[in-house]
Amino acid sequence: MRDFRRGPLSQHGKVVVVTGASGGVGRAAARAFAARGASVALLARGREGLAAAADEVQRAGGEALVVTVDMADAKAVDDAAQQVVDAFGHIDVWVNNAFAGVFAPFTEITPDEFRRVTEVTYLGYVFGTRAALHHMLPRDRGTVVQVGSALAYRGVPLQSAYCGAKHAIQGFNESLRCELLHSGSGVRTTMVQLPAVNTPQFEWVLNRMPGRARPVAPVFQPEVAARAIVHAASHGRRREYWVGGPTVATLIANAVAPGVLDRYLARTGFDSQQDQRDAGEYGGGPGNLWAPADGPHGRDFGAHGRFDDEAASGSPQDWVSRNRGRMGAGLALAGGLGVVAAGLRRGAGRR
Repeated sequence: MRDFRRGPLSQHGKVVVVTGASGGVGRAAARAFAARGASVALLARGREGLAAAADEVQRAGGEALVVTVDMADAKAVDDAAQQVVDAFGHIDVWVNNAFAGVFAPFTEITPDEFRRVTEVTYLGYVFGTRAALHHMLPRDRGTVVQVGSALAYRGVPLQSAYCGAKHAIQGFNESLRCELLHSGSGVRTTMVQLPAVNTPQFEWVLNRMPGRARPVAPVFQPEVAARAIVHAASHGRRREYWVGGPTVATLIANAVAPGVLDRYLARTGFDSQQDQRDAGEYGGGPGNLWAPADGPHGRDFGAHGRFDDEAASGSPQDWVSRNRGRMGAGLALAGGLGVVAAGLRRGAGRR
């Protein structure tokens, strides 16, 4: 397990709920919160992954609570939140992260499959947020972190169900944020937009393409996302965070020239999301759409996918995004010192 020593953003004594905590970004975020002193409730379907995640949380210094739940079941999510409160007394942070996906052209996705992706990926966030607010609003404090993606703004081929759900989360979160601001609530909601991340999701998604599903390069390690999520949990007043240079570039390009991006992705989006090296021996798989891949007869997949050899463990843009206040102050100070220095030079020239 990687070293997650307690960082400057202490979560000591806080109760954090992470959905989709059995693997990938959720797994890395759970460890990061635990290393900063939080008690972490781990929500997901997969038993093997949850058990391993709980062990990692405890070894990182946190207290773990495992709750097996399907985020598409609103009643089950409410019950899960109550279990957390019964165990820990309250909820300070709720991280919505669980999702499901299908890699296929839209016309090859069945209505039931599309509905299932939407129920898990979009309604799972809605149900999780509702459950969190039920316990946060009476206390007038707490933060909901919606884990998003560059695909919340920019759709790509082969992921119509996932992109539609992420777009829906974006609109839902904006509406909720306005309502909380209107009421003067002390509860915050913020969103973290991620780049391509090296997680097991590319082994889990239902895939109907000839090649194995893969993230579009460049790829980042899940710990990069985890650091951003922990930061967002402590700085919930900010509307959203963009993680990674590719996310920033994609969102700006989409705002400036979306039609050009449509044509570019039409040319490159199919090949860039498939690993052709073993296409001949890979015939796709059922994924975890209907049952967890790390269920009773499965295995623990961990936080990382199969792209460690190319995934970046840091992002300069992410640091700048998290420290933009300090950057602004530094730039202002540098500008002020420049003005003073120029004045001194002019004064010296007049002597």
